[in-house]
Amino acid sequence: MNTSVPRRTVVTGVGVVAPNGIGADVFWKATREGLCVLDRISREGCGDLPLTIAGEVREFDPAAVVEERFLVQTDRFTHFAMVAADQALADAALGPMPTFGVGVTTASCSGGGEFGQRELQNLWGQGPGFVGPYQSIAWFYAATTGQISIRGGFKGPCAVLANDEAGGLDALAHAARTIRRGTNAVVVGAAEAPLAPYSMVCQLGYDSLSLAREPGQAYLPFTSNACGFVPAEGGAMFVLEETEAAHRRGARIRAEVAGHGATFTGTSGWGPSRDGLARAIGDALADAGCAPQDIDVVFADALGVREADHAEVLALSDALGAHAAQVPVTAPKAGIGRAYCGAPVLDCAAAILAMEHGVVPPTPGVFDVCHDLDLVTGRARAAELRTALVLSRGLMGHNAALVLRRGDGRPGTPM
Repeated sequence: MNTSVPRRTVVTGVGVVAPNGIGADVFWKATREGLCVLDRISREGCGDLPLTIAGEVREFDPAAVVEERFLVQTDRFTHFAMVAADQALADAALGPMPTFGVGVTTASCSGGGEFGQRELQNLWGQGPGFVGPYQSIAWFYAATTGQISIRGGFKGPCAVLANDEAGGLDALAHAARTIRRGTNAVVVGAAEAPLAPYSMVCQLGYDSLSLAREPGQAYLPFTSNACGFVPAEGGAMFVLEETEAAHRRGARIRAEVAGHGATFTGTSGWGPSRDGLARAIGDALADAGCAPQDIDVVFADALGVREADHAEVLALSDALGAHAAQVPVTAPKAGIGRAYCGAPVLDCAAAILAMEHGVVPPTPGVFDVCHDLDLVTGRARAAELRTALVLSRGLMGHNAALVLRRGDGRPGTPM
């Protein structure tokens, strides 16, 4: 029997492209202040659709940050991930690694809708001779993993998860397992760009989508006025490493990926997600070796649908017991929208930064909480944060929970 100590996994790099800021520092400042940047969609071709409010990444020029040879063969969702990966790698200061020592794992729900729409318009408007060769790869869910791997020369284990919105958390867990099996480091995360007309029309089939026409009323999770969620673009990328390897090279330890749980409860209403999410939380706690009372903050899924919000509150109560009514809960995504697979990884970035700064960010725009939970609203709350729980549910029935532990900001093991 193998009695060796399991390889632990830590975060040494964080990169963010979000509607409220590009770069982890800018993102954190806006998140801490509880800024709401939801607004009317400005993308060309979207003006006549019933979906009018979203979280856009504005003032983003891919040509200024992505090389031309990659730019022409990739979609906006991959551009976001490339930029966030560059930030994470710079933050980690990874340095030389063995040829097959670095892998890449990403998650995606929507793929490259904008690129695909453009090429299909060329096909039907002008003929097959006007469809570029990259249509076969740019729209595909795996495009981001492949392009980051090629661009960075990373030849280690690579993967893509397309298992609903919760796949953002599952990707981090997959990367942690990859490191436990011996890989030196994994560049991991998710980014989405679902605001092209074709992508938006596809989303109109979701009955949980908010069609409110005023930004301040469009996404109000855990309130009596909840009317659904607002979509968003953007995401986050991380560098994960094995703890001792990070220690040896003098890396800054930002957090530990401590535990994960995942379940599937299908699409027969939001009620069943109570049991599925509670089980995912319990499995994540067991994987992390921590008790319910060890959780210092919860980053909620916060769908903004009354039935779904109620199920999440009950799941927290089932999994955390009496501690569920005492632990601070927050949903920063209320101010930027839900970026599908990018949403939970943005929450992970916020959780890491919250633990580093000892501050729970507020839930933007939310005040009349109608559920039994300690939702942080109005302004940020100072707190001693050692362990964070991040939750995610997908629209197709996937549930996931991830436990993160605070790093000490210096080489060595997390606190």
